[in-house]
Amino acid sequence: MPEQRLITRHLQPVLAELLADEPVVVLTGARTVGKSTLLAACAEVEGVPVLDLDDLPTRRAVAADLELFVGADRPTPVCIDEFQHVPQLLDAIKAELNKDLRAGRFVLTGSTRYGSLPTAGQSLTGRAHVVTMWPLSQGEINGVKETALDALISDPASLVVSDPATATRADYERVVLAGGFPLALARDSGRSRDRWFRDFVTLVVERDVLEIRKVRQRQVLPQVLRRLADQTGQVVNVANIADAVGLDATTVKDYLGLLEAVFLIHRVEPFTRSAANRAIRSAKAHVVDTGLGAHLIGLTSQKLAGRMPAALTQFGHLVETFAVNELMKQAGWANQEVEFSHFRTRDHQEVDLVIETAAGSVAAIEVKASGTVADHDFAGLRLLRDKLGDAFVGGAVVNLGQRSYTYEERLHVLPLERLWTPASSGTNDTPHTQQK
Repeated sequence: MPEQRLITRHLQPVLAELLADEPVVVLTGARTVGKSTLLAACAEVEGVPVLDLDDLPTRRAVAADLELFVGADRPTPVCIDEFQHVPQLLDAIKAELNKDLRAGRFVLTGSTRYGSLPTAGQSLTGRAHVVTMWPLSQGEINGVKETALDALISDPASLVVSDPATATRADYERVVLAGGFPLALARDSGRSRDRWFRDFVTLVVERDVLEIRKVRQRQVLPQVLRRLADQTGQVVNVANIADAVGLDATTVKDYLGLLEAVFLIHRVEPFTRSAANRAIRSAKAHVVDTGLGAHLIGLTSQKLAGRMPAALTQFGHLVETFAVNELMKQAGWANQEVEFSHFRTRDHQEVDLVIETAAGSVAAIEVKASGTVADHDFAGLRLLRDKLGDAFVGGAVVNLGQRSYTYEERLHVLPLERLWTPASSGTNDTPHTQQK
């Protein structure tokens, strides 16, 4: 079994900063990503207890006397784990904040997306800051705080370095298939890890989904999830999924919302700036973790070793999701607030991830699951650059090769490893000769 060690989460100092400003901090994310551990660390620093609503007696006690557990005489911050089990808590907290709106009063964690539970959407609007906690990032796993997202939205050329990346294709296959769920990583790959993922999906479907909605055909939910995993990083085609699982499109669309609400998938909406008037207006869906995705579609290192086209296609989709997820994780501790989207035109020019700041600056990446880059890989990035003008800070084709270089004006080539590995040498700003 892999060696287990305590991994420092990059959100820990962020949580402390938020408590100095916000009355309520809501930490949401998939089950077992480490929310409870982070909450316990926060509670220990503050010298307060944690109310664990996964514990049934505690849940019953809190539900029976909400004011006793959230009232002004409680030591702050009041730390509540898995708040979604008692959704009426939010109304009780709102009542308390009407009396006292000082910062640092409550920290809540939940394995259900905030606002998806009945009455949850409006109770704390404007008073709670919601933070998404993802599975472990590669930087967290390796003890490095990543800054690639900050670099992409300020100076993408700073990611171009002369030293080659050290990761090989085998390294990339290993980390993509493993993902970032802490408890899955603590197990050996193969049957033990597969068993964990299988039990995880069952727990979320049988427990968390049913707290949101009584689903008559809940046995179909894992089938829908597997279809989405097989198409991760692709534009969602609800009709195709509906035909495959034998349900109507309306029901499948509802199921997609449920799977997103419990953090099994997430959607990346289309880029909607006026410069993108040729764009397709459909969202892409990504599994929340590529280890989970690989399990759902049965993709293994043995299948990849055979270099079968179907397996390589599946791996290509997972690589895109892996890169997108790594950058979304970094948004939790980045210096600027950003929004993520994707871009795709009707004539198939596309960009896998568009990153936009509040000031309107745009950066973008296109992801390739190969070690080589061709001129046509820049088509979507060029279109954004030319349409957005000075608002386009820069873009990169991220791939599984080892070299980083500037390809042409504001467009670069980066190894996937550069998303989490700090630069070890100076930048290399010499443009690469185009091969057309």
